[in-house]
Amino acid sequence: MRVKCVICDKIETIDDETLIAKRLRNRPIHTYMCKECHDRIEEKTIIRLETGNFRLYRDKKKEDSW
Repeated sequence: MRVKCVICDKIETIDDETLIAKRLRNRPIHTYMCKECHDRIEEKTIIRLETGNFRLYRDKKKEDSW
């Protein structure tokens, strides 16, 4: 399966039977990001977290009374 990275527009080939390929075929909302872009974003996010000026806004978990 040929896929295109949403950030750098690099075209790659992935195996048709992988989980990523299945997600891309069945759910059009899912997008593909190449390994280099994924690693670059992960590295920069870690650096920003260490500075203390970056916050991840996550949903507050509700406690279940059961």
